[in-house]
Amino acid sequence: MQYVEDDFRPPRWLRNRHLQSMLASTAWRRGRILRGAAALLASQRELLLDCGAGVRLQCFVSSPAPGGGPVVLLHGWEGSADSLYVLSLAQLLFAQRFAVVRLNLRDHGDTHHLNRELFHSCRLPEVIGAVRALQQHFAGTALRLVGFSLGGNFMLRVAAQAREAGLDLAHVIAVSPVLDPAQTLTALERGLPGYERYFVRKWLRSLRRKQAAWPESYDFRRLARLRGLRSMTAELVRSYSEFATLEDYLNGYALTGARLARLEVPALILTSRDDPIIPAAGLARLARPAALSIIVTRYGGHCGFFQQLTGPTWLERRILAALGAGGAGLEAR
Repeated sequence: MQYVEDDFRPPRWLRNRHLQSMLASTAWRRGRILRGAAALLASQRELLLDCGAGVRLQCFVSSPAPGGGPVVLLHGWEGSADSLYVLSLAQLLFAQRFAVVRLNLRDHGDTHHLNRELFHSCRLPEVIGAVRALQQHFAGTALRLVGFSLGGNFMLRVAAQAREAGLDLAHVIAVSPVLDPAQTLTALERGLPGYERYFVRKWLRSLRRKQAAWPESYDFRRLARLRGLRSMTAELVRSYSEFATLEDYLNGYALTGARLARLEVPALILTSRDDPIIPAAGLARLARPAALSIIVTRYGGHCGFFQQLTGPTWLERRILAALGAGGAGLEAR
């Protein structure tokens, strides 16, 4: 395993970890990102992927002409294929002639109607199934996977099972991935109140859409009254999962311990020490396979890494470089 302390240094006024974290999804970037992504969005095709066991997941494929190798992007919890951080990177990859796949997890985006069972973070088999279906779609070409936050956690778990799942993966990049879900839950509870309220609000909105799509299966009125991530998650585990306890569920998707021990696909984790959501202490408890590289920065927040307010972020340049597309000399958007 390679472990590098990077010298990423944003200007002093941009070093606040909460500012960095909020910039990744803040609405003021939307107009500029959508303008930059116009060609990507104009060329996209929706695919419903057969993931096995009757599960379908939605993705959007944008292929330039002539097309390069495919890159699969996966959002974080309660994000979507249209999240700003996804579109921002996607349009840069598309401009570099990569075929770009923006995948939606179950019950994310406008997909609550596709599958009866509720999303939870241990539904790894269906994400593996989605990657397998995309491998068949792009026959003969190894896939590159990039995930953010919970999406990064999923992509690393997919890569760790690539051999037994028969997946042909060229590279995996995980940005601010969830390492130890129990620590993340505690960090959200003890951090700025705005973070927990943000996720509770988005989660409740998603649950209401799920109930509307499957009214005979779900009634989330009791869960909605709880209004705290820990109590809400515990209720979800009790009522809608196969896990005996909240602890069992959280351990079920942790990357710590031996989870990544069998990783053979070249994989890169990009994360920061000041992430207010993902405690960096979890890095010390990861397995250390030779295929894994970790770049840790002092600043950057959660999925932020802004060097300036316009133009490609430091993070996007690093991803482009890691995927062999360079990253220097990109014009500001």
